[in-house]
Amino acid sequence: MKEVLLRRKVDVRFPIDGSSISPDLFAGGSLGEIEDLSLLVGNREKRLGDIFEVSGETAEDPSNQAIRVVGCVRNFREIGKGMSGGLIRIEGDGGFNLGEGMEGGTIIVDGDAGSWVGSSMRGGLIEVLGDVENQVGASYRGKGQGMTGGRILIHGSAGYEVGSWMQGGFIHIKGNVGQFAGVHMGGGEILVEGDSEGRLGASMTGGKIVLLGRVPGILPGFSFEEIRKSARIGGERIKERFYFFRGDITEEGSGRLYVSVERNPHLKFYERLLE
Repeated sequence: MKEVLLRRKVDVRFPIDGSSISPDLFAGGSLGEIEDLSLLVGNREKRLGDIFEVSGETAEDPSNQAIRVVGCVRNFREIGKGMSGGLIRIEGDGGFNLGEGMEGGTIIVDGDAGSWVGSSMRGGLIEVLGDVENQVGASYRGKGQGMTGGRILIHGSAGYEVGSWMQGGFIHIKGNVGQFAGVHMGGGEILVEGDSEGRLGASMTGGKIVLLGRVPGILPGFSFEEIRKSARIGGERIKERFYFFRGDITEEGSGRLYVSVERNPHLKFYERLLE
């Protein structure tokens, strides 16, 4: 795999449209052509070469193109938008809408990232080694369709509405999540190793959520069915006792919700329904 190195040389306080940073646009071009790619900085158009020092070599095909970004790009939006293959590695913090609508390839962020990571994602892998903000793998407001494929792995914690309107794919949060994880979820899988702030799976109609940590309570739209000895998610089986719920029945939903028995002793009253 051939690599183009982008080393940030100036700091800009305005939001930057970074959608031109993609293996699909770098592959097959020269370094000079990459430097001439357009970036919208605030409401002004700049060249990519005005912001970054560009070096390395390009590949003929996006699947063989790697891009390494050195420096914080927290104020950049839509890096890797719609990419079909290749690799983007950000050595620092990433911004909003990272990998929006991506179809393939890999994005790795060594630091934290903003909201809407993997929004409307269709394929590929996004891995963030730190924390992220809100609406991982979610839909835009009013669009009604979030992530449909691919995998998102967050090593830290995430904010509210993880997987909002999600239809497919897999989201794995190793830390905690805010409220409304899986809201309006219609398909796909969400695994949360940490705690949830609540309202888990609100209005979900399908898909699966597995919570290994604590949740304050279960929404009344979920029907408790049984205690299960394991849960299968992300292609693996987790051997642990789970309270198993279906819902959200207010939406005539058939979503599956698994909540750790050990970490939620305050939910023990559900066990009386089994007597």
